[in-house]
Amino acid sequence: MDLKKIIDKKDWAAQYMIDEITHICKTFEKRAPGSKGEKQACEYMAGVLKDLGCDEVKVESYKENPGSFYGWIYITITLCLIAAFAYILGLAWLTIPLIIIGLIICVLQFGLYKKAVDKLFKEKTGHNVTAIKKCTGEIKRRIIFNGHPDATWEWPVNYALGGVAFESHAILCFVGAFYYIIISILNLANAVDEALLVKLGLGGLVFLPFWLGLYFMVNYKVVVDGANDNLSGCYMGIAILKALKDEGIEFENTEIGVVLTGSEECGLRGSKAWCEAHAGEFQDVPTFFYAYDTIYDPKYLMANYRDLNGTVKTDKDANDLFMEAAEAIGVPCKKGMVPPMGGATDSAAFAQAGFRAAGITGLNHKLESYYHTRRDTYDNMNAEGLANCYAASVKVLEMFDNGAKQ
Repeated sequence: MDLKKIIDKKDWAAQYMIDEITHICKTFEKRAPGSKGEKQACEYMAGVLKDLGCDEVKVESYKENPGSFYGWIYITITLCLIAAFAYILGLAWLTIPLIIIGLIICVLQFGLYKKAVDKLFKEKTGHNVTAIKKCTGEIKRRIIFNGHPDATWEWPVNYALGGVAFESHAILCFVGAFYYIIISILNLANAVDEALLVKLGLGGLVFLPFWLGLYFMVNYKVVVDGANDNLSGCYMGIAILKALKDEGIEFENTEIGVVLTGSEECGLRGSKAWCEAHAGEFQDVPTFFYAYDTIYDPKYLMANYRDLNGTVKTDKDANDLFMEAAEAIGVPCKKGMVPPMGGATDSAAFAQAGFRAAGITGLNHKLESYYHTRRDTYDNMNAEGLANCYAASVKVLEMFDNGAKQ
């Protein structure tokens, strides 16, 4: 099928997305993971998808513990503080295991998005949306567009001082932890003069302000609007369905889905729950998942071949198809990855569950001032970034419908 007419509507699509996102941000409550606002947004977008002709639209709930995603901080940093004072008190043998336990919790919970300490935090109910637009004939392929409707709590250091300060703060905390591990090993091995070891232990207290500062890494009193991160991703698939309906276009053999997975901002909890609830489904025909996250700056439109801090490999064919589609219509797009300390998109959860997924982002992975701050508002969106990503995504749909990468 030729979708040039739909591709050419990219500026209209960008404005449609901005208008809808503005409506959600102004109308509903803040959308923290597992919140009433997240549910309201899911129910609203489910209604939009039903109006756009989706044959099956479901709002699905799941249980989660949102506070755990950053809750590791209080455990890890407290263990590090105890470890530092244990060293000063001559208990170097205790310093090492305390710090290692803290770092393991950090890596599992924040680095790999595992449920290492979830049960220690309050349980809440999150929500997902699954919408399917069936084809008119025999289904031969399926494409699913994904975004996450929740928004995050603010990162005050990034808001006040920028991404360099935020990342430097985190790195210095890790340096301090390894510093005490190293001097503890030297102490236990009697490899350095005892007086020097005492001075090194006291000198390490310079890291304490950074550790204490990490207690305030997240401001739970401020939930950002999340217009870019990530209502922009939610509306990429919705805008495509809107354009198709307006033009009266139906697909004979390609099924289109929009899946909105909540609570991405607390460790991909919604997409992980969706994958568990739909295990074994969507395997009947070739199916590609495109997870969009923070579609903002056209300079940074990217297909991420690795996700979840670089630890998860996403589907090469799905990523290649997006790159080829963008090139075919002259939209700049980079080949890249979500790097260490870069977090994740929901494509990681889909890929881990065995689905063929690609993560599409439109942000500088070197943190900018709007990322996870109150500056992520409906009046700080980039129409060109949205339009380019929309156009490339429609071209993906066209090429996929015509048999590409199957």
